[in-house]
Amino acid sequence: MRNFMDENFLLSNKTAIELYHNYAKDMPIIDYHCHIDPKEIYENKKFNNITEVWLYGDHYKWRAMRCNGIDEKYITGDTSDYDKFLAWSKTIPMSIGNPLYHWTHLELQRFFGIYESLDEDTAPSIWKKANELLSVDGFSARDLILKSNVETICTTDDPTDTLEYHIKLKEDSSFNVNVLPTFRPDKGIEINLDGFASWVKKLEEISEISINNYDEFLNAMDSRVRFFHSVGCRIADHGIDGVVVYEETTKEEAAVFAKTLEGKVISQDEEKKYKTYTLRHVFKLYHKLGWAMQLHIAALRNNNNRMFKKIGPNTGLDSINDESIAYPLSRLLDSVDKENSLPKTILYTLNPKDNYVLGAMTGNFQGDGIPGKMQFGAAWWFNDNKDGMIEQMKALANLGTFGRFIGMLTDSRSFLSYTRHEYFRRIACNLIGEWVENGEVPANMKLLKRIVEGICYNNAKEYFNI
Repeated sequence: MRNFMDENFLLSNKTAIELYHNYAKDMPIIDYHCHIDPKEIYENKKFNNITEVWLYGDHYKWRAMRCNGIDEKYITGDTSDYDKFLAWSKTIPMSIGNPLYHWTHLELQRFFGIYESLDEDTAPSIWKKANELLSVDGFSARDLILKSNVETICTTDDPTDTLEYHIKLKEDSSFNVNVLPTFRPDKGIEINLDGFASWVKKLEEISEISINNYDEFLNAMDSRVRFFHSVGCRIADHGIDGVVVYEETTKEEAAVFAKTLEGKVISQDEEKKYKTYTLRHVFKLYHKLGWAMQLHIAALRNNNNRMFKKIGPNTGLDSINDESIAYPLSRLLDSVDKENSLPKTILYTLNPKDNYVLGAMTGNFQGDGIPGKMQFGAAWWFNDNKDGMIEQMKALANLGTFGRFIGMLTDSRSFLSYTRHEYFRRIACNLIGEWVENGEVPANMKLLKRIVEGICYNNAKEYFNI
């Protein structure tokens, strides 16, 4: 029996051990999609206790705590941080098999040197030791980033954001980590959501372009894309919960936009027309600027209306959508590719039933001399567990060029989540090691080194050109 989460954790064969320790372990991290607050990086936030750095805003943990019967006051309520930590310590032993169990203990090991497993008995001593370390130099936001060997962080930013802290970080020569914005215009795409008209007003103010019609709206969006570009942004990101496309030629988008600003309800067909044309428009601009874009597909958000009204979005009330995506996604991408204006694209699905749909879809639009121009993105959200990562990588390998995969990201709001890259790297090395040990791949270390280092870091570095 092996020791719990030892140095060869998740590495089940000799080749995997060699690949991880010799090639993967020490590669820098490009965290090209996360939800970290750039203000906290700029101000070099210090944390009062482990709950603050660990549980604040982490809806993955909140969801698990609810499943364990923890009262909401210990999750998003106003009880003490110590009581919230104790509630998590009661939950984590019941979470074996969940990636949260491994992530929790990786974070304790890598950042705090704590190798005990967390439970109700060990919670008081772990709370004390972790907080003692957080109180001294070396555990601020920037320190945690540097300890994790992070080279680049790409945050997720609304078009109306001033990017004030990205600009300040860009000018700060004392911190040698790229902190770049990502353009996330969902509030300008989801025309039927409450608050669309007020968001357009914010866009008008920040862009200093009067928005009285659809053309002016597009001009304002374009101006924000170019502003983001000037600050270092090279990636756009879209949460496309359900893929829609309107195939017929239409000039009705302007009328639909005007109707919405007047407070009128629009039909599903009208929504499709607006979304299709607006997405095509911004996709073409991304291509012109040499950006990559990420499409996050198939989330079903804010399912629990009662709780949503009480605690709001991004609190653990989301799940997996099961709509058909193949045909509308194909037509949307093709409508832009027809004009040779499809940017580098990363397709993610929250529903693993669509792994082969997206893995196959990427092959339709490769080209332009760009290795892996179309990417089947890493296992995302409900799939970024051991099984989900293996299934995504196997689908990618079966359908495409595994050696061009751009690898993992945190998709997190926590400064401790960089261990997710380690988790992924171990799983990827073990998968490759199994292929070698089974005689499916040659034991050619020159080739394997290139594949492993590419997936961990080099491919993303080249793909995003940062």
